Amino acid sequence: MKIDLSGKSALVTGSTGGIGFAIAKGLQEAGAEVVINGRTRDKVDAALARLGGGARGVAIDLGTAGGAAELIAAEPDFDIVVNNLGIFQPVDFFETDDAVWDRHWEVNVMSGVRLARAYLPGMAARGWGRMLFLGSESAFNIPVEMIHYGVSKTADVSLARGLAKRMAGTGVTVNSILPGPTLSEGVAEMLKADVTAGKTLEQAGVDFIKANRPTSIIGRPASVEEVANMAVYIASPLASATTGAALRVDGGVVDFIV
Repeated sequence: MKIDLSGKSALVTGSTGGIGFAIAKGLQEAGAEVVINGRTRDKVDAALARLGGGARGVAIDLGTAGGAAELIAAEPDFDIVVNNLGIFQPVDFFETDDAVWDRHWEVNVMSGVRLARAYLPGMAARGWGRMLFLGSESAFNIPVEMIHYGVSKTADVSLARGLAKRMAGTGVTVNSILPGPTLSEGVAEMLKADVTAGKTLEQAGVDFIKANRPTSIIGRPASVEEVANMAVYIASPLASATTGAALRVDGGVVDFIV
């Protein structure tokens, strides 16, 4: 099996690090012309340097309507859009105010809604396109420590399913990818106290899984590359019969078989 994305343009939002960067790297290695995105120019430039050339970068906050409009004006067409941008913040439900809910909704859900409205029509007109939403196993396995995050990810899965139906017959597929706990920079920061106490990051990750995601079958966090592998495949012509799917890269955390 050879994934060839030569001649395809791809946007990966929130891609200066973590899963987003790994997806951007994988798409570029498959031959796509990649545009990465982050909120600050310094982070975008650092990510471009890590990619080693051949990509472009836009420093825009896509968690706002104005930021989305700015990006769309600067980059009006893509063949592949990966809505990876997302935030998470562990806060007890009774301490989670409207501002936290609103910010998670704007960043995790509305950023993808706005880009879908802008880019799906062009994909349909060309008769080919791929739109991906980074959901989470938390879409099904709502984490009690951040219910607001789980709700936003459930919305992403629903959005992808609905858009797949809307784009039926156009040659455009829409899917969501559901990572489980993944050793991204954000998770590493969450585990910082354990690492400071003397554990390796990998061991801290394993202990977190045992304590908080005991249904995991692999018994460890995934790597960002493992999640990116799924995204690159789904973005390719080889995945033409997969649409409207919620594709789990969760290590078996979600304990049901459909």
